[in-house]
Amino acid sequence: VQLQASGGGLVQAGESLRLSCAASGRTFSSYYMGWFRQAPGKEREFVACIRWTFSSTYYADSAKGRFTVSGDNAKNTVYLQMNSLKPDDTAVYYCAAAGGLRYGYSQIRTYEYWGQGTLVTVSS
Repeated sequence: VQLQASGGGLVQAGESLRLSCAASGRTFSSYYMGWFRQAPGKEREFVACIRWTFSSTYYADSAKGRFTVSGDNAKNTVYLQMNSLKPDDTAVYYCAAAGGLRYGYSQIRTYEYWGQGTLVTVSS
């Protein structure tokens, strides 16, 4: 199983970015795909989650109203659209996959597979 995150970069506050997570190596039809982030010196934290069937979405409070998680079945790709970015959003963003929500959608230990991360830097 491979998850390839991409789309990070340097933007100014208020601008937008769209991250992509390309999945391969198995059928993800029943999986949950999560986005997490880790800022320098901080613990990794949950950002958003979507069920691969795209029937359910979940967001951290910090993401609600600004970030949107979506997916494209044909491309086996999940996206995180990030609008109105703030300097506090600066972090390495990771995508992850879980076969079920055993420990809850926001818990790192729920997710079995992880991508390599993509850096998002928001300047003020």
